[in-house]
Amino acid sequence: MTTIHLTTKINAPIEKVFDLARSIDFHVESASKTKEKAISGRISGLIELNETVTWKGKHFGFYLKHQSLITAYNYPNHFTDQMVNGHFKSFRHQHIFNPTSSGTEMIDIIEYKVPLGFLGRILNSIAIKNHLTKFLLSRNRSIKLHLERKEI
Repeated sequence: MTTIHLTTKINAPIEKVFDLARSIDFHVESASKTKEKAISGRISGLIELNETVTWKGKHFGFYLKHQSLITAYNYPNHFTDQMVNGHFKSFRHQHIFNPTSSGTEMIDIIEYKVPLGFLGRILNSIAIKNHLTKFLLSRNRSIKLHLERKEI
């Protein structure tokens, strides 16, 4: 099991950060480098508890699909998406939001397992974990910039 833990401080109210983090439309906009598109399930708007979204995006030169289900939801403090179908053995992403004196602390905790045994673990250590971390950092930076620009 691999875990990625990221914390992003955002100068915006918790409700706005929570909603932007679950916006299908904003995800498509912020992940344009990988040509992300929502192709089934909830394909626009704000995803809710027990809803699915299937993403199609270009990663490592291939178009890959990843279907997630929102398995936990407590507005505006956290939601969790879990892979239903995709290229991982398992994939769980917890989105946690804490109010701070200057806005919101957004925490991402991703836990996943790769397929392919030993080969998968090698690929994870040299490419997959780094790719996922950079993808999330870019997404979080987009959320932060968008909301902090709006708050000015």
